[in-house]
Amino acid sequence: MSPHRPAYLLWLLLAAPSLWLITEAFRAGADLDLLTATSGLWAAWLLVAALALTPLLRLLPSLGWLRPQRRAIGLAAFATSTVHLGLYGAAMADFDAIFAEITTAGIWTGWAALALLLPLALTSRDTAMRRLGRGWKRLQRLAYPAALLTLLHMGLVHNGWQGALWLAVPLLVLQLTRLLPRRALPAQPKVPA
Repeated sequence: MSPHRPAYLLWLLLAAPSLWLITEAFRAGADLDLLTATSGLWAAWLLVAALALTPLLRLLPSLGWLRPQRRAIGLAAFATSTVHLGLYGAAMADFDAIFAEITTAGIWTGWAALALLLPLALTSRDTAMRRLGRGWKRLQRLAYPAALLTLLHMGLVHNGWQGALWLAVPLLVLQLTRLLPRRALPAQPKVPA
């Protein structure tokens, strides 16, 4: 079996929701508003999953095999966000209407979150990591304000905070575990040299 097969399977799994949403959008009589909302939810879930991995791995070192998957999950969050934007544009079907509502809090928070994710996606390759050095890690921290803006976008657009809170609370709890001293955490498994 090829060592790359698991990576390809993960990419396929991460792409499946977006591929389904795009396929559904071209179906006659598609509910573009529902597909837009669904794509936004998938994008938010993926972004939260990418951010939750690091603290989760500190608590559960046995899940270390997930560590290399963070980049794939983050890129899937960005890709699904672009699908969300495309579906939003298709649902609105009028650039004047899109520009008319761009200043509303529920909409500009989504645009700002996507703008913050763009440089992260563009610098996700190993070559960019090497060129940016320590600056790459600082750049990746833009994912946190992007997540906050995403959750604000969810709460404001859907006129309710329940969905956003279902994502925010577990992420916040996991992020707070970073404050725990290392001795309070399970021992990290030794990596063979």
